[in-house]
Amino acid sequence: MSEKVALVTGAARGIGLATTQLFIEQGWRVAMVDRDGDELHKASAGLNEASAFLHDVSIPEQVDDMVQSVHSSFGRIDAVVNNAGVADFGPIEETGFDRWRTVMATNLDGVFLVSRATVPALRQTRGAIVNIASISGLRASTLRVAYGTSKAAVIHLTKQQAAELGEYGIRANCVCPGPVRTKLAMAVHTPEIIAAYHDAIPLNRYGSEREIAEVITFLCSEKASYVTGQVIASDGGFESTGVGLPALRT
Repeated sequence: MSEKVALVTGAARGIGLATTQLFIEQGWRVAMVDRDGDELHKASAGLNEASAFLHDVSIPEQVDDMVQSVHSSFGRIDAVVNNAGVADFGPIEETGFDRWRTVMATNLDGVFLVSRATVPALRQTRGAIVNIASISGLRASTLRVAYGTSKAAVIHLTKQQAAELGEYGIRANCVCPGPVRTKLAMAVHTPEIIAAYHDAIPLNRYGSEREIAEVITFLCSEKASYVTGQVIASDGGFESTGVGLPALRT
């Protein structure tokens, strides 16, 4: 079994699903991991080069079982895409500890747990880790005390991984998406917010899930064989111009 295998968390929708589909187009096989069984079943249906694994990456025991199952099914793991995340926005004074921990459990703990559990397999293949953070982890903004902090931690965790795992030939990089035209974003972003984003983004538009997936799969490929420890904002230039739009304050 010489085909490369990618493990993608949060693969049932959005960037995770787009990344799964692009990997398959590029000749990879994919282990699709998600905790939403119904969405995972629908997303994986018809994808012959993918297999679904129903697990919650915030639970250590489930992560260990998941990695063992993936390795048993495919025989190898060449890339890990830590995409699973929780988007929960609110003011600091309304963010209780339970809410804080819910965000951290998936966004940060999950990245740590999955990465740690897959190191033995990645050592065998001299593989790659790509963690999905956010421009909210690069620049502070309103309503993102838990979300933004979790993503900033993911950025530093990526650098730790690059520093410590490089001797095994394992590369670790981080992608920070900007505003992406997902179904959820379009449902919750008001026309005022959309217009404000367009004004603030140098490319004057939202990105697409496919565009983010292109960056992720590149970093997992041999084309990026000398790239590690890097943080790439795939955001239309938004991070370079700052965040904190007035339209996003309420």
